[in-house]
Amino acid sequence: MNYKLGLILFFLCLFSGYSLEAQSSMDIADKEKPKRVKKKKKKKYKLPDIDLTHWKVTTPAGDGKKPVEVSPPEIFDYATDERLIPYMYNDSSKGALVFYAYPSKATTRNTKYSRSELREQMEPGNNSVNWTFKEGGYLKVKMAMDKVSKDANGKPHRVIITQIHGRLTNEQRDLIGEDDNNAPPMLKIYWQDGKIRVKTKILKNLSAGSEDILHEDAWDDDKGFNFEQKVGYQKFTLEVKISDGEMVIVLNKNEYKVYKGIHIQKWGVFENYFKVGNYLQTRDEGAFAKVRVYDIEVSH
Repeated sequence: MNYKLGLILFFLCLFSGYSLEAQSSMDIADKEKPKRVKKKKKKKYKLPDIDLTHWKVTTPAGDGKKPVEVSPPEIFDYATDERLIPYMYNDSSKGALVFYAYPSKATTRNTKYSRSELREQMEPGNNSVNWTFKEGGYLKVKMAMDKVSKDANGKPHRVIITQIHGRLTNEQRDLIGEDDNNAPPMLKIYWQDGKIRVKTKILKNLSAGSEDILHEDAWDDDKGFNFEQKVGYQKFTLEVKISDGEMVIVLNKNEYKVYKGIHIQKWGVFENYFKVGNYLQTRDEGAFAKVRVYDIEVSH
C-alpha cells in the first residue's frame, strides 16, 4: 500500500508541475503578444451636391439700403466668398448647404424682414427671363430646419422656406405705371412650429379686368393650409408642381394639396420664379434661423 500511495503522489506532483509550467508559458506568451490598437473611425465628410447655375442668393448683409446679392458665376465660390460665408455655407457632417438669417437693416423692397434665400434665374445672371403657369414648372427640394430662435411666448419663429414669386414684364410694369417689376408671391411655404404651412393668393374682385389684376393690391392672402405631418427638425421633401391652371404641393410624397380654379387661372397673367432658403419672419431682437438644404431639383 505504501508503494502504491507513493507512486500516486509522484505522478500527481509531476502533472501539477507540468500544468504550472504550461500555464506560466501561456501567460508569458500572452504578454508577448502585441495588443491590437483599436482604429479610430474616420469622420465621414459629405459636401452638398447642389447645382447653383440657375440661382442667385440674397443675404441679410448690406448697407441698410439694399441687401447683398450674388449671382452666377460668383455664387459658385460661396465657400470662399467673404460676403457669403456667414450666411451660406457647407455643413459637411450633414451634407447640406446652410442658410443663416437674422433681422438686419438690409431688406428687399416691400418687406421689413431679412432673408438668406436663393432666387431662380432661368438665364444665369438675368432676372428678366422667367416662366408662366402655362409653361409650367417643377421644384423638388430636400431640406430641414436646423435651428431657430423663439418668441416671447416660447414658440419658434416662423420661416418661409419656399416661394413662387410673381413678376411683371416690362410692358406690364409700364402699363400700370410701376417703377419696378415686383408682383406678389403666389405661393409661400412656411416652417411654422415644426409643421409645414402653405399660403397662396386669391383675387379680391373676380370681375377685375386684365389691367386691374396686375396691381398688387388686387390680391389677398387665402386662409392658409397646414399639412398634418409634423416635420420638426427632421429632413423632409417638398415638391411643387405647376401646370396651366393648377398648382400641387406635396410633402414627403404622402400628403398633397391641390389648388385650381379661377384664382389660379387669373394668376396666369404673371411671370414667376422659384425661391428656396431662409426668409425669417420676425424682427425680434436676437432672433435667427438656420435652414439646411440637401438637394434642389428644378425643371420647366
